[in-house]
Amino acid sequence: MSFFRQYIAPLIVVVIFLMALVAVSARIFLPSDMAAPAPVSLEYQYSNVIGLLPKN
Repeated sequence: MSFFRQYIAPLIVVVIFLMALVAVSARIFLPSDMAAPAPVSLEYQYSNVIGLLPKN
């Protein structure tokens, strides 16, 4: 049990931290329009959907 507590558990914590760091740092390399937060306004979403529909 002490082997797990001294070696394995800290390794798991460090690996999870590094994965989170890589995920957050990946935003630097995204194009600027993809790095922005996603819109949450329903009006904005509906206007985009309606704008994509063909006009009859």
